[in-house]
Amino acid sequence: MRKARLHADGLMRCPWPSDDPVYVAYHDDEWGVPEYDDRALFEKLILDGFQAGLSWITILRKRDNFRRAFDDFDPEKIARYTPKKIERLMQDAGIVRNRAKIAGAVASARAYLDVMEKGPGFSKLLWDYVGGRPKVNTFKTTAGVPAATPISIAISKNLSARGFKFVGPTIVYAFMQAVGMVNDHLVSCYCHARVAKVKPLSKERPRKRQSRVERGEALP
Repeated sequence: MRKARLHADGLMRCPWPSDDPVYVAYHDDEWGVPEYDDRALFEKLILDGFQAGLSWITILRKRDNFRRAFDDFDPEKIARYTPKKIERLMQDAGIVRNRAKIAGAVASARAYLDVMEKGPGFSKLLWDYVGGRPKVNTFKTTAGVPAATPISIAISKNLSARGFKFVGPTIVYAFMQAVGMVNDHLVSCYCHARVAKVKPLSKERPRKRQSRVERGEALP
């Protein structure tokens, strides 16, 4: 059981970023911020799949390398990756060189394109599970935060049935936390109230891979 920590800047934060400046910036500016952009959601889901069995900070430190290696997470390009391309990725020390995860990213890109072409759209598919708005939780310690929920289980089953890979219930719940489908900042963390003030965005906008902060959309 861990509670929010007081940092040197006088702000209370969730305990998991510790004092790592990269992790603290991610916690403050990205984690839990509602994301509705199809491409940004796709990127995050793929990266969460690569995280399986590893720590998120490992993936976060390699994120720019992943973007370079995977064509800025362009689903149309990834869906066309050939065995030769996969072999090149297996030689890329800047990413996680796991053949099953790389192949899974290709399969997920194809599934994403199918959802975008024939289904409701990726963002709508996901956000409809929470009524289009974040579910705001009020956990006081990390002991109360679940590893998976009935909703993450349902999303996992849906995505798996559509051909997405590395989308188990635990991975999906971590994804939901990261993209703001649930607000799991501890209530004493200053980000809990800050994230709750972020208004949902229209889905009718250009698709970009960056997070809202990276796109220059200021938080409250």
